[in-house]
Amino acid sequence: MKILVCGLPGSGKTRLANELARLTGFTRLNADYIRTLCNDWDFSYKGRLRQAKRLKRLSSKYKNSITDFVAPTKEIRKIFQADILIWMDTVKESKYEDTNQLFEPAQWCHYHIVTKDAKKWAKLINESLT
Repeated sequence: MKILVCGLPGSGKTRLANELARLTGFTRLNADYIRTLCNDWDFSYKGRLRQAKRLKRLSSKYKNSITDFVAPTKEIRKIFQADILIWMDTVKESKYEDTNQLFEPAQWCHYHIVTKDAKKWAKLINESLT
């Protein structure tokens, strides 16, 4: 099972993903950590597509994984092919203007998170998975 936690920078993606991984035991993939390992900090659209494909490949290597990354567009979220999509809709803009302009709110998701309460949401999501 591939879970994607997406949303604007500062929305709480990493905290929720970490807490959910703690409860589920799923493998964690963090987009910033992967960018560091690959030394790829290209945030052009082409770079974002490359990162989505990279994260898709990496997450597919595990039976169960939780990946957090911005995934700013419908196209990028489609590339990743999550089994469960969690949209962190807790901030209306980030400190990155280019990301704000590019970001497309998720039209459909399994979980639409509107408050920054990682423990609460991770518990609810974990309970729905079992």
